[in-house]
Amino acid sequence: MGSPTGDTGLAVPGGGAAAPVLRRETLLVLALSLGASAVSALISFTGSLTAPGGLADQAARLNSSRAPDRPWLDLAWQLFGIATALVPVALVAHLLFREGAGGLRAVGCDLRRPAFDVSRGAVVAAGIGGTGLLLYLGARAAGANLTVVPENLPDVWWKIPVLIASAVQNSLVEEVIVVGYLLRRLDGLGWSPTAALAASAVLRGTYHLYQGIGGLLGNMAMGVIFVLLYRRWGRVGPLVAAHALIDIVAFVGYALLAGRVDWLPTG
Repeated sequence: MGSPTGDTGLAVPGGGAAAPVLRRETLLVLALSLGASAVSALISFTGSLTAPGGLADQAARLNSSRAPDRPWLDLAWQLFGIATALVPVALVAHLLFREGAGGLRAVGCDLRRPAFDVSRGAVVAAGIGGTGLLLYLGARAAGANLTVVPENLPDVWWKIPVLIASAVQNSLVEEVIVVGYLLRRLDGLGWSPTAALAASAVLRGTYHLYQGIGGLLGNMAMGVIFVLLYRRWGRVGPLVAAHALIDIVAFVGYALLAGRVDWLPTG
C-alpha cells in the first residue's frame, strides 16, 4: 500500500510541476460534489443540535416528493435531480480522459468484469448492510442520530424505479469521487496511503453527518473498508455494486415496510 500508484497497478499523474494543478482540480471537483455536501451536512447537523428536542425527535428525509399532487411534474423533478447529481462523475470521466488514463476505466468503473463486481459487491453489501442497520438503530436509541426517512414519495407507478435509480446514482457519485478519483489524485500528490485513507473516510463520514453521529461514524467505518478493498482490487466496480445494493434495500425496504413493522422508526 505504499507506492504512489496506490498498489492498484494504475498509473497516476503527479510530479512537482503538476502538483498545484492537481490540487486545484481536486478541490474544484469536491467543491462541486461531495465536499459541498460535507459542508451542507455540517450546517444541517448544527441546526439539528441547536433545535428544540433531541436528535431522535427530528427527521432526515431522503428521496422526498417535489410535487406531491402532480405525479408527472414530480417525476420530472426526480429525474432532473438524479441526472444533475451525476454531472460531477461525468466531469471526473472527462478529466481522466484528458489525462490519457482512459476515463473511468482508470478507476475500475466499467463493464469489463461484471461478474466480479456484482459478486463481490453482494458479499460486501450483505456484511455492511446488516451491521449498518444495527448501528443506526442503536445510535437513534441513544439519542445520537436523527430518524432517517429513506423515502417519502407518493404511491405512484414510478416510485420503485426512481428509488432504484437514486440508489445507483448515489453509489456512482460516492465511489467514483470519494474513492477512485480522490485516492488517485492524493496518490499523485504524494500523500501516504494512510493519510489518503483517512481523508477519504472522514469526507464520507462528514457528508453523512446530517443523519447524526451514527451516520458520521458508521460511514467513516464503511469508508475505511471501501478504501482497503479498492487498494486490494484496483476497481471501484464492486464498491459501486455494494453501495447500490445497500441503498436499494434501504429505500425500497422502507417503502414496503414503513408503518408495517414495529422495529423500523418512521418520521
